[in-house]
Amino acid sequence: MESQLARMRVDYRRDELDVGDLAATWHEQLERWLDDATAAGVVEPNAMVLATTSDDCTPSSRTVLCKGIDERGVVLYTNCTSAKGHELRSMRRAAATFPWYVLQRQVSLRGNVERVAPEETRAYWATRPRGSQLGAWASAQSTHVRDRRALDAALAATERRFADTAEVPVPPHWGGWRIVPDRVEFWQGRANRMHDRLRFEQNTMDRSWVVRRLAP
Repeated sequence: MESQLARMRVDYRRDELDVGDLAATWHEQLERWLDDATAAGVVEPNAMVLATTSDDCTPSSRTVLCKGIDERGVVLYTNCTSAKGHELRSMRRAAATFPWYVLQRQVSLRGNVERVAPEETRAYWATRPRGSQLGAWASAQSTHVRDRRALDAALAATERRFADTAEVPVPPHWGGWRIVPDRVEFWQGRANRMHDRLRFEQNTMDRSWVVRRLAP
Protein backbone atom coordinates (compact mmCIF):
# COMPACT_ATOMS: atom_id res chain seq x y z
CA MET A 1 0.00 0.00 0.00
CA GLU A 2 2.82 2.42 0.81
CA SER A 3 4.23 2.14 -2.72
CA GLN A 4 0.78 2.60 -4.20
CA LEU A 5 0.21 5.74 -2.15
CA ALA A 6 3.55 7.15 -3.25
CA ARG A 7 2.51 6.81 -6.90
CA MET A 8 -0.96 8.33 -6.47
CA ARG A 9 -1.14 11.82 -7.92
CA VAL A 10 -3.15 13.95 -10.32
CA ASP A 11 -1.59 16.74 -12.38
CA TYR A 12 -4.19 19.48 -12.23
CA ARG A 13 -4.79 21.23 -15.53
CA ARG A 14 -8.50 21.99 -15.48
CA ASP A 15 -8.57 25.74 -14.77
CA GLU A 16 -6.72 28.75 -13.41
CA LEU A 17 -7.51 31.56 -11.00
CA ASP A 18 -6.27 35.15 -10.83
CA VAL A 19 -7.35 38.21 -8.89
CA GLY A 20 -9.33 39.55 -11.83
CA ASP A 21 -11.42 36.37 -11.86
CA LEU A 22 -12.73 36.91 -8.34
CA ALA A 23 -16.06 38.39 -7.36
CA ALA A 24 -16.04 41.61 -5.35
CA THR A 25 -16.58 39.81 -2.03
CA TRP A 26 -15.63 36.45 -0.55
CA HIS A 27 -19.25 35.35 -0.13
CA GLU A 28 -20.16 36.17 -3.72
CA GLN A 29 -17.13 34.19 -4.91
CA LEU A 30 -18.04 31.27 -2.65
CA GLU A 31 -21.60 31.29 -3.99
CA ARG A 32 -20.23 31.39 -7.54
CA TRP A 33 -18.05 28.32 -6.97
CA LEU A 34 -20.88 26.56 -5.14
CA ASP A 35 -23.07 27.13 -8.20
CA ASP A 36 -20.31 25.66 -10.39
CA ALA A 37 -20.07 22.59 -8.16
CA THR A 38 -23.84 22.14 -8.27
CA ALA A 39 -23.91 22.46 -12.06
CA ALA A 40 -21.07 19.92 -12.33
CA GLY A 41 -23.13 17.35 -10.44
CA VAL A 42 -20.93 17.24 -7.34
CA VAL A 43 -22.62 15.06 -4.70
CA GLU A 44 -23.70 17.30 -1.81
CA PRO A 45 -21.81 20.36 -3.09
CA ASN A 46 -22.61 22.19 0.16
CA ALA A 47 -20.67 19.63 2.22
CA MET A 48 -17.80 21.14 4.18
CA VAL A 49 -15.24 19.74 6.60
CA LEU A 50 -15.71 21.55 9.92
CA ALA A 51 -12.70 21.75 12.25
CA THR A 52 -13.03 22.63 15.94
CA THR A 53 -10.89 22.30 19.05
CA SER A 54 -11.66 21.16 22.58
CA ASP A 55 -10.78 22.95 25.82
CA ASP A 56 -7.42 21.14 25.88
CA CYS A 57 -6.75 22.20 22.26
CA THR A 58 -7.35 18.73 20.79
CA PRO A 59 -8.53 19.20 17.19
CA SER A 60 -11.51 17.42 15.65
CA SER A 61 -12.97 17.48 12.16
CA ARG A 62 -16.08 16.11 10.51
CA THR A 63 -18.18 16.73 7.42
CA VAL A 64 -21.30 18.85 7.84
CA LEU A 65 -23.65 20.62 5.45
CA CYS A 66 -23.54 24.36 4.87
CA LYS A 67 -27.07 25.74 5.03
CA GLY A 68 -26.47 29.46 4.58
CA ILE A 69 -24.00 31.86 2.97
CA ASP A 70 -24.14 35.65 3.06
CA GLU A 71 -21.99 38.62 4.04
CA ARG A 72 -22.32 37.63 7.71
CA GLY A 73 -20.76 34.19 7.29
CA VAL A 74 -21.37 30.49 6.69
CA VAL A 75 -24.11 28.66 8.59
CA LEU A 76 -24.51 25.08 9.77
CA TYR A 77 -27.11 23.46 12.03
CA THR A 78 -26.54 20.78 14.63
CA ASN A 79 -27.39 19.29 18.00
CA CYS A 80 -25.83 21.85 20.33
CA THR A 81 -25.11 19.23 23.00
CA SER A 82 -22.92 17.24 20.57
CA ALA A 83 -19.14 17.22 20.68
CA LYS A 84 -18.89 19.90 18.02
CA GLY A 85 -21.62 21.90 19.73
CA HIS A 86 -19.65 21.92 22.98
CA GLU A 87 -16.46 22.90 21.18
CA LEU A 88 -18.11 25.68 19.20
CA ARG A 89 -19.63 27.10 22.35
CA SER A 90 -16.45 26.77 24.38
CA MET A 91 -13.76 27.94 21.95
CA ARG A 92 -15.82 30.28 19.74
CA ARG A 93 -13.52 29.65 16.76
CA ALA A 94 -13.79 27.23 13.86
CA ALA A 95 -12.51 26.49 10.37
CA ALA A 96 -14.19 24.85 7.39
CA THR A 97 -13.17 23.56 3.97
CA PHE A 98 -15.34 22.93 0.92
CA PRO A 99 -13.53 20.14 -1.05
CA TRP A 100 -14.64 20.04 -4.68
CA TYR A 101 -12.20 17.44 -5.99
CA VAL A 102 -13.84 16.96 -9.37
CA LEU A 103 -13.35 20.67 -10.08
CA GLN A 104 -9.82 20.64 -8.64
CA ARG A 105 -10.91 23.36 -6.22
CA GLN A 106 -11.32 23.97 -2.54
CA VAL A 107 -12.33 26.89 -0.34
CA SER A 108 -11.04 27.18 3.22
CA LEU A 109 -12.20 29.68 5.80
CA ARG A 110 -11.77 30.39 9.49
CA GLY A 111 -13.18 32.81 12.03
CA ASN A 112 -15.20 33.39 15.15
CA VAL A 113 -18.51 31.60 15.61
CA GLU A 114 -21.87 32.84 16.83
CA ARG A 115 -25.29 31.32 17.38
CA VAL A 116 -27.85 31.83 14.64
CA ALA A 117 -30.91 33.81 15.70
CA PRO A 118 -33.87 31.64 16.83
CA GLU A 119 -36.11 32.96 14.05
CA GLU A 120 -33.53 31.90 11.43
CA THR A 121 -33.28 28.48 13.03
CA ARG A 122 -37.07 28.07 12.98
CA ALA A 123 -37.24 29.13 9.33
CA TYR A 124 -34.64 26.56 8.32
CA TRP A 125 -36.17 23.86 10.54
CA ALA A 126 -39.45 24.24 8.68
CA THR A 127 -37.72 23.26 5.42
CA ARG A 128 -36.35 19.98 6.81
CA PRO A 129 -38.07 16.69 5.96
CA ARG A 130 -40.16 15.33 8.82
CA GLY A 131 -37.85 12.32 9.13
CA SER A 132 -34.86 14.60 9.69
CA GLN A 133 -36.82 16.57 12.28
CA LEU A 134 -37.72 13.39 14.16
CA GLY A 135 -34.12 12.22 13.96
CA ALA A 136 -32.95 15.43 15.61
CA TRP A 137 -35.25 14.69 18.56
CA ALA A 138 -34.34 10.98 18.73
CA SER A 139 -30.55 11.17 18.63
CA ALA A 140 -28.49 12.30 21.62
CA GLN A 141 -25.67 13.11 19.24
CA SER A 142 -22.11 12.07 20.19
CA THR A 143 -23.21 10.00 23.21
CA HIS A 144 -22.49 6.26 23.51
CA VAL A 145 -25.21 3.96 22.15
CA ARG A 146 -25.59 0.28 23.07
CA ASP A 147 -26.33 -0.88 19.53
CA ARG A 148 -28.26 -0.03 16.36
CA ARG A 149 -31.49 -1.38 17.84
CA ALA A 150 -31.30 1.27 20.54
CA LEU A 151 -31.16 3.98 17.89
CA ASP A 152 -34.07 2.48 15.98
CA ALA A 153 -36.07 2.21 19.20
CA ALA A 154 -35.39 5.86 20.02
CA LEU A 155 -36.62 6.93 16.59
CA ALA A 156 -39.73 4.74 16.88
CA ALA A 157 -40.52 6.27 20.27
CA THR A 158 -40.12 9.76 18.81
CA GLU A 159 -42.42 8.90 15.91
CA ARG A 160 -45.08 7.81 18.40
CA ARG A 161 -44.53 10.95 20.50
CA PHE A 162 -45.22 13.26 17.56
CA ALA A 163 -47.69 11.03 15.69
CA ASP A 164 -50.55 13.47 16.25
CA THR A 165 -48.42 16.61 15.78
CA ALA A 166 -48.68 18.19 12.35
CA GLU A 167 -45.58 20.36 12.76
CA VAL A 168 -42.67 18.98 14.76
CA PRO A 169 -41.20 21.76 16.93
CA VAL A 170 -37.53 22.70 17.03
CA PRO A 171 -35.79 20.78 19.84
CA PRO A 172 -34.41 23.03 22.58
CA HIS A 173 -30.98 21.43 22.11
CA TRP A 174 -30.81 22.07 18.37
CA GLY A 175 -29.85 25.18 16.42
CA GLY A 176 -27.55 27.00 14.06
CA TRP A 177 -24.00 28.26 14.22
CA ARG A 178 -22.45 30.86 11.96
CA ILE A 179 -18.74 31.00 11.18
CA VAL A 180 -17.91 34.69 10.76
CA PRO A 181 -14.74 34.49 8.68
CA ASP A 182 -11.74 36.75 8.89
CA ARG A 183 -9.91 34.77 6.21
CA VAL A 184 -11.26 32.92 3.15
CA GLU A 185 -8.94 31.18 0.71
CA PHE A 186 -9.86 30.06 -2.81
CA TRP A 187 -7.62 27.27 -4.12
CA GLN A 188 -7.47 26.17 -7.75
CA GLY A 189 -5.28 23.22 -8.71
CA ARG A 190 -2.59 23.90 -11.34
CA ALA A 191 0.05 21.85 -13.12
CA ASN A 192 3.28 20.85 -11.35
CA ARG A 193 1.74 21.63 -7.95
CA MET A 194 2.01 25.36 -8.71
CA HIS A 195 -1.54 25.91 -7.54
CA ASP A 196 -3.41 29.21 -7.46
CA ARG A 197 -4.17 30.36 -3.90
CA LEU A 198 -6.03 33.64 -3.48
CA ARG A 199 -7.02 34.71 0.01
CA PHE A 200 -9.51 37.32 1.20
CA GLU A 201 -8.12 38.69 4.48
CA GLN A 202 -9.94 41.06 6.81
CA ASN A 203 -8.20 44.04 8.37
CA THR A 204 -8.70 43.88 12.14
CA MET A 205 -8.72 47.67 12.43
CA ASP A 206 -11.38 48.80 9.95
CA ARG A 207 -12.90 45.40 8.94
CA SER A 208 -12.04 46.02 5.28
CA TRP A 209 -10.98 43.15 3.04
CA VAL A 210 -7.87 42.69 0.90
CA VAL A 211 -6.97 39.88 -1.51
CA ARG A 212 -3.48 38.36 -1.45
CA ARG A 213 -1.90 35.62 -3.54
CA LEU A 214 -0.09 32.87 -1.62
CA ALA A 215 2.68 30.54 -2.76
CA PRO A 216 1.35 27.00 -3.27
